[in-house]
Amino acid sequence: MNFPQVASILFILTSFATVILLPGTWKNARDPNIKKRSLPILLAVLIWLIVQALVTINGFYYNTIKTSVPPKIMVFGVAPMLLLILLLFITRSGRHFIDSLSLRRLTWLHTIRVPVEIVLYLLFLQKAVPELMTFQGRNFDIVAGLTAPVLAYFGFVGDKPRRNLLLIWNFISLALLLNIVINALLSAPSPLQKFAFNQPNIAVLRFPYIWLPTFVVPVVLFSHLVAIRQLTSICKDP
Repeated sequence: MNFPQVASILFILTSFATVILLPGTWKNARDPNIKKRSLPILLAVLIWLIVQALVTINGFYYNTIKTSVPPKIMVFGVAPMLLLILLLFITRSGRHFIDSLSLRRLTWLHTIRVPVEIVLYLLFLQKAVPELMTFQGRNFDIVAGLTAPVLAYFGFVGDKPRRNLLLIWNFISLALLLNIVINALLSAPSPLQKFAFNQPNIAVLRFPYIWLPTFVVPVVLFSHLVAIRQLTSICKDP
């Protein structure tokens, strides 16, 4: 299937914008030793993106989606990212890393959700994703992206975060993310599909949109979890 060129270009730019914004969270870390790890982490991210692109172009995910249980994208694309996030939260060095990240930069990172929602709408018009995955359907994730700059600006007094305000926003935005993830999973053409049979979610199994479930969404999830941890265990109301 040929996807609209403007959507593909916009999503590639969005993915690389995520790559660019992500290092800012640890380049501004409180621990100077973490700042020194920026290049190796960035290289690892780029290698992951390249690997996912190559296996997707070869049809590894799409050609088996209707028969593979669990879908290969969950095993080889999503699970490794979730495992990495889990390891960061359960290990001492991982917790030290995430507690040093810049909370303000993590909040700014959520602005990438706006172009993602625009891309999903363009793909819906081409019948590559169902309407329920757009802001015209069940997906209200664009609200988190639009409000992220507001929270990044007004959610801090100097460098000190407004704990309750940011916590509420992060929990609501996390719920919006989980809503679209569940709908996307259950509308993909797999044995797990529950709805959107007339216009299933096929785009995310193709390049470059494979980077949405295997990179962009995990980064957004990670950002929320880190923010919630920092706000509940470190920060106090000004």
